[in-house]
Amino acid sequence: MSGQDYRIGLIHATMNSVQPILEAFQAHAPQVTLVNFMDESLIFELNETGIVTKGMARRLLHLVEKAEMSGVDGILLTCSSFTPVIVENSHLFEVPVLSADFSMLEKAVETGTRIGVIATVEAAGPTTTKLLERISLERQKELSIQTVIIPEAFQALQNGDRTKHDALIHRKVKELTTECDVILFAQFSMARALVTLDMMTINRPILTSPEISVKSIITEIAKREANL
Repeated sequence: MSGQDYRIGLIHATMNSVQPILEAFQAHAPQVTLVNFMDESLIFELNETGIVTKGMARRLLHLVEKAEMSGVDGILLTCSSFTPVIVENSHLFEVPVLSADFSMLEKAVETGTRIGVIATVEAAGPTTTKLLERISLERQKELSIQTVIIPEAFQALQNGDRTKHDALIHRKVKELTTECDVILFAQFSMARALVTLDMMTINRPILTSPEISVKSIITEIAKREANL
């Protein structure tokens, strides 16, 4: 990991994503300065509409613009439900802009052909599945994707019931291990469930995006600086 004292903007659409990414940076890049930008109304609206509207996309990109104007070296989106907005518009900004889950999805495609996706936000499941299909098409690799959505787990976390949140996810993990080569958690907020999971009972790799995304954004910033 680079020793550069980078300044990185974090774009959040839910408070549930904040702690996992802060802990990941503290563990893997404690020298980095983090600047947080939040619009939690985005995730509430997404849960109501089930789709990312043009207005929501504009609000998200406005947060990215605010982050860039604040003088950050790179920007990381921590909510996977809005990944397509970032993938399609990152070229509009001068600094690297990454969605936190994209590197994790690439690693999942590299790891196996039978991929299990667990999400707790309705829109995150289909979004993750489509992105996996896009990556597999680009790499000409055939995948079998099984996607499970547990909205009651997200609601439990919103209500402060972390034990219920984790237990619901653990149950699905155990179901998918018999059918999948690799399992991924579609959202940052789910990463805590991996900490409380008894890995002795699981014989499949489980991917979460915080650690992978920390390394990815620092790598992208370093590449940009090397080319300046």
